[in-house]
Amino acid sequence: MKFPHLPLGAQFEFEGKVYTKVSPLVASAEDGSGQRVIPRYAVLRPIGDSVQPKAAAHAGQLDPDKVRVAFARFEADAMRLLDEACGDDAGRGDALKAELVEAGQRFLEAL
Repeated sequence: MKFPHLPLGAQFEFEGKVYTKVSPLVASAEDGSGQRVIPRYAVLRPIGDSVQPKAAAHAGQLDPDKVRVAFARFEADAMRLLDEACGDDAGRGDALKAELVEAGQRFLEAL
């Protein structure tokens, strides 16, 4: 199997060491010796019967309430930064704030 075919979190063996895929290009050694770039052409041996992400239990389980709280904090910071950036041009700031509120509503609806 090639590295691009593995899902994030999948464990595999490469050059005698066990790794976990942590990004599209990087894997982390299970023995704690660090991370390394895995070449796309490298032939890997998947660990286990099937290639399953190590953290499959957490996949797709974002807590919508926590996301809403985090987004509200982000939105408040963004509004404050808009005020600072626009300074005396209140009309421009108000227009940008309205666009930001609309974008935020689309984000929350997508949850």
